[in-house]
Amino acid sequence: MKNKFFLLFSLAILASCSSRKDIVYFQDAEKLDNMKSLMKFEPVIEVNDILSINVSSLNDEVVEPFRMNSGNQQSGGGGSQSQAQGYLVDIDGDIQFPVLGKIPVANKSRSELEAFLTKEIKAYVTDAVVAVRIINFKVIVLGETGQSVVQVENERISVPELLATVGGITYDGKRDNILIIREVDGVKSIGRVDMTSTDVFSNPFYYLKQNDIVYVEPTLRKVKSAGWVTSPMGLISIGTTIFGLIALFTR
Repeated sequence: MKNKFFLLFSLAILASCSSRKDIVYFQDAEKLDNMKSLMKFEPVIEVNDILSINVSSLNDEVVEPFRMNSGNQQSGGGGSQSQAQGYLVDIDGDIQFPVLGKIPVANKSRSELEAFLTKEIKAYVTDAVVAVRIINFKVIVLGETGQSVVQVENERISVPELLATVGGITYDGKRDNILIIREVDGVKSIGRVDMTSTDVFSNPFYYLKQNDIVYVEPTLRKVKSAGWVTSPMGLISIGTTIFGLIALFTR
């Protein structure tokens, strides 16, 4: 009888433990030696993005007509915009830019748009310098990380950086099957990222795009905790309690 009770107690202890495979990131870290990083990543501009476009020159007065300010408001998809708001990319993928008028910007990278605007403005100002930023770049995080909308200032964020920003994955979250939902030109696609493997660094979803949704699924233990019987640990605990009572009253 004592041996059976000890066996059940041992099973209860084992069931409450998490394995290294479930918790540790980058378990095959040796693969990182001499691995090349994915450096050439630049998000493209999409409909409903808001762009900050700054035009500068040695002589500020000559580029003033190309700047959005309180006296020179431009519409970009359904309304006037101030400098703080920037240029809204309309449903057709265009913005209204001072002097130049309607400009197609969707599906261009930031550097491509900078080069295009610089070329166009240099017809008027030879030393013009253009700087473009996406000022509403955000990523949505759901699941076992703490729900959050993360604003990205430098337009470049990787999955590990995002997880660090929101405080990491809880013990109840799956690290090996993170879901990423992405929309490009109105078409949704999904990707999976395994944070327990260094393969994450070569994953095409390693760098996130604006408006990506990142979902960390709960573990089986967390899912079962929502039910009547909370977990394998709960089942074993119930079993040991019943067994103990039987042993007590049948002595």
